[in-house]
Amino acid sequence: MSHSASFDSDGNDAPLKSGIKHLGSTVVAAVAKSALRTLGSNLETSGAADLTAAEVALTELVASALLGEVREPAGSLTGVQTAHFRRVAATIDARLSDPDLALALIARLEGLSIRYAQKLFEGRGESFSEYVRQQRLEHCRIDLADPNHAHESVAAIGQRWGFRDQSHFSRTFGATFGMSPRQVRRARSQTEEAYPLRGKPDGRKSAAARPAPMLRAAVDRPPTARARERTDHWHLPATAETVHWGFFSRSLPPVLRVDPGDSVTVETLTQHAGDDWQRMVAGDSGAESVFDWSPEHKRVDRRGAGPANASIFGRGAGEGFGVHIMTGPIYVRGAEPGDVLEIEFVEIRPRPSAAFPGKAFASNVSAWWGYQYHDLLDRDAKRETVTIFEIDMRCPAAARPLYSYEWQPQTDPFGVVHATIDYPGIPVDHSKVSHRDLSGSGVRIPARLHFGCIAVAPREADLVDSIPPGYFGGNIDNWRIGAGAKLYLPVAVQGALLSLGDGHFAQADGEINGTGLECSLTGDIIIKLHKAGEVCPAFLRGLNSPLIETEHSWVIQSFSHPNYLRDLGSNAQSDVYKTSTIELALRNAFRQTRRFIMQTYDLTEDEVLSIMSLAADFGITQVADGNFGVHATITKAVFGERQHSQRTARP
Repeated sequence: MSHSASFDSDGNDAPLKSGIKHLGSTVVAAVAKSALRTLGSNLETSGAADLTAAEVALTELVASALLGEVREPAGSLTGVQTAHFRRVAATIDARLSDPDLALALIARLEGLSIRYAQKLFEGRGESFSEYVRQQRLEHCRIDLADPNHAHESVAAIGQRWGFRDQSHFSRTFGATFGMSPRQVRRARSQTEEAYPLRGKPDGRKSAAARPAPMLRAAVDRPPTARARERTDHWHLPATAETVHWGFFSRSLPPVLRVDPGDSVTVETLTQHAGDDWQRMVAGDSGAESVFDWSPEHKRVDRRGAGPANASIFGRGAGEGFGVHIMTGPIYVRGAEPGDVLEIEFVEIRPRPSAAFPGKAFASNVSAWWGYQYHDLLDRDAKRETVTIFEIDMRCPAAARPLYSYEWQPQTDPFGVVHATIDYPGIPVDHSKVSHRDLSGSGVRIPARLHFGCIAVAPREADLVDSIPPGYFGGNIDNWRIGAGAKLYLPVAVQGALLSLGDGHFAQADGEINGTGLECSLTGDIIIKLHKAGEVCPAFLRGLNSPLIETEHSWVIQSFSHPNYLRDLGSNAQSDVYKTSTIELALRNAFRQTRRFIMQTYDLTEDEVLSIMSLAADFGITQVADGNFGVHATITKAVFGERQHSQRTARP
């Protein structure tokens, strides 16, 4: 942390007088100046958490630069002693979390005698214990004011920086800063209210997430029993008891608990199965349980993050503010905020039709939320068109269109009329639509099997619309997250609470008509955990957005608003639909890609800018999900034999 010092302004031996000081020409000063310029040019787009982190880093840089450019005043440490003290201070800073930190250990690590080390502190007018306590308190104050640590308790922050006893920590903190730890936190916190709506009227709240029934087999088993009957592979079926529809929530109880390294077979169902009930629901016990809806009963009632009583538009519980059927959540033991979850996709396959042996089916919808809707050739004839595709399970490498129909107003089992596709899972009455046969078209859509929606639970709100993606993953809709790929997501809540859904048999960049080739899929995944504070690849250090890795490429994923839940305020889940642009998404993708390559391969900005222009393909991921996506793909071969570094990951 910061170290007190006095400075020379003109290179002579006089103590530094008050007034404006200028950074000189040392390497550290150059880095500090560059960082200040970068911050200045990005102030308007920086969130509170980014600014807090920048404040800490810049303070350290500027202090280090000044310390390196000045002479000590008469009566203080000599030049040699100053150099020794800086080494000692760096060693202390790296071990502040150790509550048993002792001067003897520091002296031994630096090859100094204990008495000499004591004299270094005496020359500064303080003791070793006073110095350590002050540094710990400074770290605690920074973390308490940092929005990135708002989810942590005061006690946890104190323990992280070496304070064993919370009462002692609070008393010492208050005596030093004149405010208690909680007062510091309250002074910097911003009240956030969650409005879980889907681009609809602002300022409306909805009820909290209703707890889902727990999956019984191997779900509530205590860790000790889990160890006795250890198995590394789990099967998570898609049923009414194991899915949540249209929302994410930090409050949902897990339907499965796993250890890092375990593999899971996860079944998922497409929310578009009702587009052709006979082909995609009938006879499938899991699908029938999820889509079970009669005039008297609706088994999975909430569909979306809106109010459960449908008080806004009357569409149904959840209002369709979020549409995806998500299997999960899966609780990962040991996962904590600040960690990184790695999901490796080993295999993905279509879910066979129960009523049509040897076949699977999928739906594509040209919908009202698609890019095309207001730009049809006949601008006066707005329409939504559903196309049903068939997949031959003997050779599921492509899908062929069977038929299409134009959406006509449908009445759901509760008697609500849906003029458009404004609520998920409506069983289409095919007597009210006209089929257009497409079986002889000769068109074949090549397979790009992937899950469009993969999320850990966000921390900012209790009910979160499943449509706009964000730092937590969610509705990413990037077809590159297929078999053989890995997805890295920052953990935001205890246990991560991983959910998967929105299966796509295929999708192109842009998702231009609003949907992919929506298909129920089953995937085999391996879940790994990278703990904060442990040595890990440099590309995971400070990860704050989804990152995709394939065998040959990196895919850096960004959005118009990488953390819209934090940055857009109390109406974030409405405003994200109103404020997202491709320009914002491209700008964020550019910045993230620059940072990723510089950090991962230890290259300069100028080197990276050249590489990006020559070898990074920027593409529009989707314009369908409220929070527009842009990604950059760069092959690993570009970096030749240059290996990415291993570093210690910190929260």
